[in-house]
Amino acid sequence: MRLPRPGGAAVPAVLTVVVLIAVTVVLGALNPVRRAPVSTDTLGPDNGEAVADYLARADRSLDEADGRHEHWALVSFTRPVTTETVRGAAPGTRVSQVLFRVPLGRVQTPLVPVSVAAGDAALARASVLAAGRVQAMTGETARQAQVAAVSSAELARNCACVIGVVVRGDHDALAALRSEPDVRAVEALGADAVAGRFAVRPLLPEQVETVAPGPDDGAVPGSGS
Repeated sequence: MRLPRPGGAAVPAVLTVVVLIAVTVVLGALNPVRRAPVSTDTLGPDNGEAVADYLARADRSLDEADGRHEHWALVSFTRPVTTETVRGAAPGTRVSQVLFRVPLGRVQTPLVPVSVAAGDAALARASVLAAGRVQAMTGETARQAQVAAVSSAELARNCACVIGVVVRGDHDALAALRSEPDVRAVEALGADAVAGRFAVRPLLPEQVETVAPGPDDGAVPGSGS
């Protein structure tokens, strides 16, 4: 009688495991896990930063910009302006994003960024799009809901509520933009910055000494509180 070889029954199991491991490795190579893009570029001041330091930093970024390439840049205004003012101030650049914030005395209102397509028509519609977005911000309190309602109504009227824009242009166009009377600062990223891969933190017109939240104890128009 022939006796079975020791471990003979385990050979198929071992082979099965080896095959499964090989298949897993191949599938992993063909379908690698996509890693989220790492974003380290930022436009705008840091929280708590001295405004004078940020303005100097923004000037340096533009002075050091490569004149052979176009750059993404954040334009901060001295006061809230209309989209018409933006169009007049930035004819040599491509406006990519408009940052809206309705100015209400001693009331914190929401920042509303709106991406826009190329062309004057898209820029003109940006305020209406911002109004629709704010209208959907019901908030958690009656005060927040009232702030959203007032902000939406003002934006729908194309108010002077633009506090900054993100643009793309070459060094000469950005330098010309910096000299506009309503422009407070132009901060440029390096030429290798990629659209959608950088964060934006605007400098608010009322921030004159330190970048910090302002008061929120004023009355909301129409609410009585």
